[in-house]
Amino acid sequence: MCDGGGKPRQGRKRPRPQGERRPPARRGRVWDTQLFPQCREVRKRNSSERCRFVRGTPDCRLDGGFLDYLGGAFCTFPSSLLPLSVSLYVSAGTGGRWAGDPGWGMLGHGRRGTSPPAGALAPLPLRHPRRDGGEVLLPQPVGHLHQPEAVPQRGSVTFLAFGNGAPDIFSAVVAFSDPRTAGLAVGAIFGAGIFVTTVVAGGIALVKPFAAASRPFLRDVIFYMVAVFLTFLVLYFGYITLGEALGYLGLYVFYVFTVVLCTWIHRWQRGDGPPPPGPWEPAIPTDAEEQESSGTNCGDYGEEYRPLLPYHETSLHILSTALSPLDKHKWRRKPWYWRLFKVLKVPVELVLLLTVPVVDPDKDDLNWKRPLNCLHIVTGPLLCIFTLKSGAYGLYQIQGVFPVWALVALAGSVLAIIVFVTTHNEEPPKYHCLTWSWQVFAFLGFLSSAMWINAAATELVNILRTLGIIFELSNTVLGLTLLAWGNSIGDTFSDLTMARQGYPRMAFSACFGGIIFNILVGVGLGCLLQMTNSQMVVKLEPDSLLVWILAGALGLSLVFSFVAVPAQCFQLGKAYGTCLILYYLVFLCVALLTEFRVIHLAAT
Repeated sequence: MCDGGGKPRQGRKRPRPQGERRPPARRGRVWDTQLFPQCREVRKRNSSERCRFVRGTPDCRLDGGFLDYLGGAFCTFPSSLLPLSVSLYVSAGTGGRWAGDPGWGMLGHGRRGTSPPAGALAPLPLRHPRRDGGEVLLPQPVGHLHQPEAVPQRGSVTFLAFGNGAPDIFSAVVAFSDPRTAGLAVGAIFGAGIFVTTVVAGGIALVKPFAAASRPFLRDVIFYMVAVFLTFLVLYFGYITLGEALGYLGLYVFYVFTVVLCTWIHRWQRGDGPPPPGPWEPAIPTDAEEQESSGTNCGDYGEEYRPLLPYHETSLHILSTALSPLDKHKWRRKPWYWRLFKVLKVPVELVLLLTVPVVDPDKDDLNWKRPLNCLHIVTGPLLCIFTLKSGAYGLYQIQGVFPVWALVALAGSVLAIIVFVTTHNEEPPKYHCLTWSWQVFAFLGFLSSAMWINAAATELVNILRTLGIIFELSNTVLGLTLLAWGNSIGDTFSDLTMARQGYPRMAFSACFGGIIFNILVGVGLGCLLQMTNSQMVVKLEPDSLLVWILAGALGLSLVFSFVAVPAQCFQLGKAYGTCLILYYLVFLCVALLTEFRVIHLAAT
């Protein structure tokens, strides 16, 4: 995808952007493979030579991350146990992406449908599309709808969208940071776009036929088609400049401005405020059982579990209760498969409880837990420095004597002791109830969650690159399949659940509104962070026909919906849903046939 050591591109010549360094002279494919062999050639070596090849080839070095997956596959395990290492990597990648997702979602482990850190920093109302094409503001909380970015909303298109789209964005940023894995980012962003706008949107129409909101749908599809067209141009010219990367981010800012402006205009046209829900807009249900967090104490279960006499909990009891991922009352009511999955999630949830502060604006005390909050003052900053650059900054020694992590731990411990001495367990301190104060803990929780996602995304990208080398698959096909499906499966379940509960317009709007954030911020921010003072250009040269098929398929699916939905007077039913799902199956078959070179250009 990006500039690498493969065969030089033939045919189209493009102007060299200002600031781009001239690459060293090459002498054809013999120069590349003999002096600088590609890591994919490891499967062509004998079993006894693979470990030495992986250790001695620069292309096999995985930048970032805590584990050497290629070394583990070809050096730690014997060649006969290669399927075992592959199984472990697949399980690790799946677990790292999904172990904390139901109820936690890395950045979503609270009661508000998003993470309390993000919810505390951006408590904005939802917008529900109306039958007449307008939108109605809905109050929060929204119960168990755990994907607020799935609904076009003033809050979710900004800060909440980042919280829920963080796994996609961090995966793209990490993949763009290395030219060898840039194909993963392009494949994941385009692949997730095709999957959500065809399979998910088609599934919603099959589950519950409905009338789509006209103006929000047309607005979101137009913005999405513009974003896809810009990306197509970037791939055609083979590079993205600083101005173009900033243009991606500017387009998303303009999209947010348009969403807010349309909402205000619609409310102004209808009067002072939104009208009460009509018969087609039932009140959003709440699910108290799903709202219960993993570490909820007995006071959150109502009068049944409250003690008869008042008592004061000790700090040790509060800490042990807050750090308990398992809840005995909820455990008794759940089936066996939920318990099994919960046990698998316990290690991840325990680590998150130890390192991520949770501020819940829905509670009177804002979820104040004095011993745990004091502990987070120490563990939160330590987490940030140990996950940034795979711990390189944390292990750096000041003057070659004192490590950075010890200085951070010392400063955090002093601050934690001060907070612990000056506060009480029974009620939060006065400064904790002030807006600026409790948002400090919310910001620390958001930052800690983001660092966890960044670390998980780095490991996931390295695992996918390792699998691509083992199975001799391109990064693009891995991105549009495994990475795109993993990033979209949560949207699929949440959107289909909303449709079954009577909110198909809300779920359908998610398919075209929420995914705009991923492509604009993913490409723009990912390429922007890859630029340096000496290199203000990022190469994005397509490495195969599959990239063009991917971009063309996404653009064609958007054009199909842009024409078909208004042609049906925005009445979407099973015929529309069936066409979308069949379209995705045809695209997937063509993509796989192209990857295995059954379909190829005559010149290649």
